[in-house]
Amino acid sequence: MKVVILAGGFGSRLQEETTVIPKPMVRIGEHPILWHIMQIYAAQGFREFVIALGYKGELIKEYFLRYFHLRNNLSIHLSSGETQVHDGHREDWTVHLIDTGLHTQTGGRLKRLTRWLEDTPFLMTYGDGVANVDIRELVRFHREHGKLATVTAVRPPARFGGLTFDGDLVADFVEKPQIGEGWINGGFFVLEPAVLEYIAGDDTVFEREPLERLAREGQLVALRHEGFWQCMDTLRDVRLLESLWEGRQAPWKVWT
Repeated sequence: MKVVILAGGFGSRLQEETTVIPKPMVRIGEHPILWHIMQIYAAQGFREFVIALGYKGELIKEYFLRYFHLRNNLSIHLSSGETQVHDGHREDWTVHLIDTGLHTQTGGRLKRLTRWLEDTPFLMTYGDGVANVDIRELVRFHREHGKLATVTAVRPPARFGGLTFDGDLVADFVEKPQIGEGWINGGFFVLEPAVLEYIAGDDTVFEREPLERLAREGQLVALRHEGFWQCMDTLRDVRLLESLWEGRQAPWKVWT
């Protein structure tokens, strides 16, 4: 199954970073968050990606054009321009980088990818969120229910630290815990090709009319994910993910 990653938005809530780079290229450690997302899928056997580009998409293209050479040792013969790549780490990925327009909405970006998806079921997520989702279980769940769309439902992190009291003493403190109630769209979809027929055009927001209609028609199911999930909407989110990664405590690192 191909993995579609929506990576074309303006990232306006993260302007500290996105004035110069697209949001999926904001780095967590040495690598952009887009790389982390792709690793989540690749570690579970899904290694063909269709990345929907838009805002500053040329920077994402440049990243992948240079990726192989920058990640490995090189010998360059200046007399001929010949380059030899020596032993190093090589991802067995295929990456399709598709321009889906500067102002296209999320649904419109999916619609523009129709010919790349070859009328087969596909995975889809956003270019700004990580989780320790079991993708194979998600696919199994989707097939078991036989509906057009499956979404991963997550509990959003609380804005503030949680306190548990023992009288006036704080018995437990948890920084930004998952809240105890409520579920939201966490991305990590499995979609049948017929879902694309629910999208009118470039101005369609996938999370509105298409998903609302699928729900009304009983064609949308949700796998509840109780594990880690974190989006990257603000600079505070970037710093949280960075601290987890640098502290070797990143729950989304499901690869070795």
